[in-house]
Amino acid sequence: MLPLMGTEEGREEIGRGAGGDRTVELDRRAEAEAVAELSALAERGERFSLLSEEAGLVDMGADFPRVLLDPVDGSRNAKRGLPMVGAMMALLETPELRGVQAGFVLNLTSGERWRAIRGGGAFRNESPIRPVRYGRPGTIEILALETSNRSLRAAMTLVERASRLRTLGSAAIALAHTATGGIDVYCTPTPHRLFDLAAGLLMIGEVQGVATDLGGGSLDDLPADLDTLTAVLCSAHPELHALSLETLRA
Repeated sequence: MLPLMGTEEGREEIGRGAGGDRTVELDRRAEAEAVAELSALAERGERFSLLSEEAGLVDMGADFPRVLLDPVDGSRNAKRGLPMVGAMMALLETPELRGVQAGFVLNLTSGERWRAIRGGGAFRNESPIRPVRYGRPGTIEILALETSNRSLRAAMTLVERASRLRTLGSAAIALAHTATGGIDVYCTPTPHRLFDLAAGLLMIGEVQGVATDLGGGSLDDLPADLDTLTAVLCSAHPELHALSLETLRA
């Protein structure tokens, strides 16, 4: 896929994927390579289903476990040649977010990897993630947002509290960096597709962080599918999550 980033060939639109977004050639090719590997597993006797952003739900012998696949998380970055593009995979035992048992995020441009297993911790490359706490108590130094400029108003009180803003353009990678503490607080101030966040939210939980909607409500019972949308607020540090909730409610 990397040779297609920022090229006219890679940007060529070829239809719409199951998730509703426009599919371009680099999306199609990345998914085809991933599906080929998963199909090989099925041919060796593994039974599961696949839910992919482009292809939708694919039967590979069983309804569950289910593999969630976003082969290009950060398509706009990829189309423009911006080197912040990820791939996300998660494994579900049940349809809800609480059923996510494993998650994997790959930075496609750097090769950096993050993974988590429910009850087994989270890892950056091969090292356990232990979130670093930057800054003074009661401060948010780095706030990451995933939003359009028209939706920024919904998080304006939080924006004004933070020292710096980051918008990476890949939700999966941003959540992985939130799990490490590199990003203090991550927020999607308007509804975002939960599917894209599944692996990263497991990482947040495995480092004893907190993830909720903007009202503090649990995300656990929401379906991890292509249709479910939710606003999200999360941090690897519970006190920063609590501070962010208080700020949003002010």
